[in-house]
Amino acid sequence: MITFLISTIKILFLLGFLIGIHETGHFLVAKFCKVKVNEFAIGFGPVIWKKQGKETKYELRLIPLGGFVNMEGEEERSDKEGSFSSAPVFKRIAIVAAGAIVNIVFAIIVYFILSTTSINTTSNIVSDLQENYAAQTAGIEVGDKILKINNKKIITSIDINEILNKSQGEETTVLIERNGEKKEIKLSPTEVKYQSIGIYLQSLEKKSTEIAAVEPGSVAEKQGLQTGDEIIKINEQEVQGNPEKLLGIFQRKEAENPDTTVSYKLLIKRAGKEIEVELVPGTLSNYYLGVNLAKPEDTFANRLYYAMYNTKEFLFSIVDNVKNLFIGKVSTAQLTGPVGISEVVAKTNGIKEFIYILALIYISLGITKLLP
Repeated sequence: MITFLISTIKILFLLGFLIGIHETGHFLVAKFCKVKVNEFAIGFGPVIWKKQGKETKYELRLIPLGGFVNMEGEEERSDKEGSFSSAPVFKRIAIVAAGAIVNIVFAIIVYFILSTTSINTTSNIVSDLQENYAAQTAGIEVGDKILKINNKKIITSIDINEILNKSQGEETTVLIERNGEKKEIKLSPTEVKYQSIGIYLQSLEKKSTEIAAVEPGSVAEKQGLQTGDEIIKINEQEVQGNPEKLLGIFQRKEAENPDTTVSYKLLIKRAGKEIEVELVPGTLSNYYLGVNLAKPEDTFANRLYYAMYNTKEFLFSIVDNVKNLFIGKVSTAQLTGPVGISEVVAKTNGIKEFIYILALIYISLGITKLLP
């Protein structure tokens, strides 16, 4: 019972605060643009507090899951001074967009502040080398600072991974600093191959073997698998409703045959019909330098520095996901609706995780609301 109450409070706070700052954004920009606001309310249902301002009636209502800004001339055209309908187009656009923009700005500030509470990333200083990988072979040493790879600045291991995986194994130029001196080292990243089918399942908690997404260009797509297909059997073993078993079969068979091509015989259900599909995983590659990077020194300056970096990466990742949705790299089946969001929020552990999810939801909704 206590867990249910805490989860309910979390969800009410998230939704109530989201709507509150969203409507406040509309309200503040409307005031700034000299548009008359007749009524500004947070919540819906019975009024528990109200105050009449010079031109605006302010209200706080009982149920904190809504809110509204009632502007002059918003519902019906009005020629009165200060009406929304008679305001210039750029002002009306600013007022309408303000709610989403405030959500985004608020989320960025919250995430930045959250990131300053600890340093949870790497520096660009080599702390260890993996034997027989490219870095060791090329002469990179423990203590070297990796400044750039192919003229792109390196701040954390994330930057290295992104650059190397785009390199496709071609020779790269690594700029390092050693004992105060800069040095260029040319090397070819170490290739590590792995097998991939290219399907994504629903979350394990849903106990479903339904395919949530199919990676474009993957073996699964070429063999005709589709989002919404449900995997019933794999290699004659019943897996319906048991995603752990399905994944276990994949992982076990590949572990038993690390250097051998394996195949999977799938029985899937699509629109009430059962279909057999045989898949031979495709071989993909990742590329590595073979370095482990040290954690940055925990100083106030470093906390601010890495907080700015992490916030930038956080924002760009959201934008990339939205872009991938439009170009088909991310399926709409992977999107989470209100019920799914509530489940995620309810299961957060601790205030820090809750605030992180809050920021993620706020910025995601803010960006999607700005889309046409």
